[in-house]
Amino acid sequence: MTAKFMLTAMMLGSVALASAAPAQAQDTIGIAMPTKSSARWIDDGNNMVKQFEAKGYKTDLQYAEDDIPNQLSQIENMITKGDKILVIAAIDGTTLSDVLQQAADKKIKVIAYDRLIRKSPNVDYYATFDNFQVGVLQAGSIEAALGLKQGKGPFNIELFGGSPDDNNAYFFYDGAMSVLEPYIKSGKLVVGSGQMGMDKVSTLRWDGAVAQARMDNLLSAYYGNKRLDAVLSPYDGLSIGILSSLKGVGYGSGNQPMPVVTGQDAEVPSVKSILAKEQHSTIYKDTRQLAKVTVDMVEAMEKHTEVPVNDTKTYDNGIKVVPAYLLKPVVVDASNWKQVLIDGGYYKESQIH
Repeated sequence: MTAKFMLTAMMLGSVALASAAPAQAQDTIGIAMPTKSSARWIDDGNNMVKQFEAKGYKTDLQYAEDDIPNQLSQIENMITKGDKILVIAAIDGTTLSDVLQQAADKKIKVIAYDRLIRKSPNVDYYATFDNFQVGVLQAGSIEAALGLKQGKGPFNIELFGGSPDDNNAYFFYDGAMSVLEPYIKSGKLVVGSGQMGMDKVSTLRWDGAVAQARMDNLLSAYYGNKRLDAVLSPYDGLSIGILSSLKGVGYGSGNQPMPVVTGQDAEVPSVKSILAKEQHSTIYKDTRQLAKVTVDMVEAMEKHTEVPVNDTKTYDNGIKVVPAYLLKPVVVDASNWKQVLIDGGYYKESQIH
């Protein structure tokens, strides 16, 4: 082989190597989302696709429309197609053990996204918000609005919980009760129905119509001749149903101001409701940041570098403690919505007005 030919071959080889270097970023990331019925899950999916593709990854985004067999089938297909890493926001965090074993058998890593996957050893990481703190902020919003710290009261309150098959719902409720329970014990807050605990206040599948029907029942059974002052609602989609029920019996009109109603996810209808003086507050969780954390986790796994986590103790899924990265939630009300949501670039003002 001549020196010239050897040099050409070496140059061609280096070009081939250079073009092959980023090839691993062509891996496909399977993204399993629960439903499009909530705007936040659409945002989560879009944010992840955008950020993964900017890094050179392909994505396989699927929505299961809150149908558990559908989600299982979608994840099985992702495994069959050879998706390299799975990012899963589970509909029911207890139903995935078998399919995650299939993933593990093929050495596919799994990130639980915002909802902890339970009863499986095959969950590698968890990307989420500080869910206990979400509840603390929701209850703190009620505490401040009613002046409980200043000794005001007693006030009547009703409690709503999230879906009992979503691990986060228990964190939201426990966080809220860490603030509210002392006031309930002292009599400054009175749960008129007596319904407390997730076994009594949960709302299957986070369904707003179910929350509305329960609120209708509570109002007719316990509030015929007395005022309801506050409602702990863990999610905007429930809050909208609760508010419809309250409006149906005259709250928000005449001399009957709305109770203090909380929420979560800063969905556009609820932000509009806050500006209309109906819903009192919501919790903002920047899904762009959650997507970024997830992309950073995937990149670290791909490059065999240290995966970013900041909590290795809290999230026990029943078989293992799943290393997690927790982001900070922010309470939003009429006083700061523009600064947080508009100035922060999450929404355009034209979406709200």
